[in-house]
Amino acid sequence: QVQLGESGGGLVQAGGSLRLSCAISGRTFSSYAMGWFRQAPGNERDFVAAISWNWSGDNTYYADSVKGRFTISRDNAKNTVYLQMNSLKPEDTAVYYCAADSTPRNLRQGARYWGQGTQVTVSS
Repeated sequence: QVQLGESGGGLVQAGGSLRLSCAISGRTFSSYAMGWFRQAPGNERDFVAAISWNWSGDNTYYADSVKGRFTISRDNAKNTVYLQMNSLKPEDTAVYYCAADSTPRNLRQGARYWGQGTQVTVSS
């Protein structure tokens, strides 16, 4: 059974930074594509970023709204994926969820595994 656990959310002023962490347990971490999604009140859950690994290294993917501000990374030794969020805006306020699936495509079409979510609030 795969389990995901997020941490690192909180309250920050606009322009500030936060780093979210997601630890995965239960399976071989490096075999999964990992990603972050977010859901603001009244909105659907939206894709934020994803990362996968193959023989050539990491491949990363970002929503247009976060490109240049957010960075996704992974530490296979710690079975953890990170989301570094810089230049935060009030519109980034949401519950952020970590997710995992076999490929980035599967991840974005409906990830198999989800964390419980962590709240990020950006004040203006």
